[in-house]
Amino acid sequence: MRSILFTIISSASAFLGGVSALPVVKVHPGDANDIIINSQNTLNATRAGPANSTTTVSSVQIAEKVALSPGQLPLSLVNNLGGAVNAYVTGLNSGGQLVMLQPDGQWYYPTCDPAMSAPQPINVNVAIALNGAKGSTTQIALPSYISAARVWFAAGNLEFFTVYSSATQGPSLVEPSAVNPSDPSAAISWGFVELTNTEVGGLFANISYVDFVGLVLGMSLLAGDGSTQSARGLQPNAVADICSLLEAQSAQDGQPWGDLCLVDSSGNPLRVIAPSDYVASHPEAFSNYFTEYIDEVWTHYTTNTLTVNTQAAAGKVACSVQDDLLTCSGDNRGEKFGRK
Repeated sequence: MRSILFTIISSASAFLGGVSALPVVKVHPGDANDIIINSQNTLNATRAGPANSTTTVSSVQIAEKVALSPGQLPLSLVNNLGGAVNAYVTGLNSGGQLVMLQPDGQWYYPTCDPAMSAPQPINVNVAIALNGAKGSTTQIALPSYISAARVWFAAGNLEFFTVYSSATQGPSLVEPSAVNPSDPSAAISWGFVELTNTEVGGLFANISYVDFVGLVLGMSLLAGDGSTQSARGLQPNAVADICSLLEAQSAQDGQPWGDLCLVDSSGNPLRVIAPSDYVASHPEAFSNYFTEYIDEVWTHYTTNTLTVNTQAAAGKVACSVQDDLLTCSGDNRGEKFGRK
């Protein structure tokens, strides 16, 4: 039997010396009208779920020696943060239906009204409280196979919504956005791990720091043979430390690095977003960041040869800048490349 242990390492702490005067983005949570819907914060069902009132699965609390049915996966949630923390589980079941785990261990199948264009709040209780002292463990079990799943942890209450998808003719789950400072959950410190457990593909889980760094998490997988694999995550004060370094870089080069750090109304760091996500909503940001370097490289190859190893039949190809265009020998397409 396999199981996964997820550990909440710490929360974001305040900047040393108080609120910084350098650029940061203060969140200002809004409502459903402030939600920005994109591929990063939506999960689409492939078909509608059954009526929630008739769903019956095992209890969320499991004893150590209780036999699990096929597809069930025990999770141990360790709260090293202390204080009130909620966990959430979202994903798709083996039938492609949206599911969210309820505190009683039953799947909840989110629905939506096709006639409504605005995101509709999920008012069913899907928050699993991690009660107990600092370092305490809460045992839960996923009732069946799940894919495209996330196990969320939040120092507060996250808000989830649904919208109707004409493409799939079913509900799409609108999840909290890490990059939108007006998201209804923007003032909450939160993070998630990603999880897929299917009958054919097996079990996959990872700590994702691709788009943002938020509540610091770690994880361990216990295999059926007793071996373990672990991902320890970042240091406890990683978010605050990263924000401080970004602000220092902003002061040095004048670029909006500090704006990658989202803070609450008191200036406490909540999360750090990826530069690409910031540029998506601020196209002018970092627009000239590499201009000087590109000019230097371009000038260098007007008098020097750039050798490109194609790792194909063409082998190593010599290129150089001629008439402000990069030209490569043996090019049979007549293509020239500008510096932008």
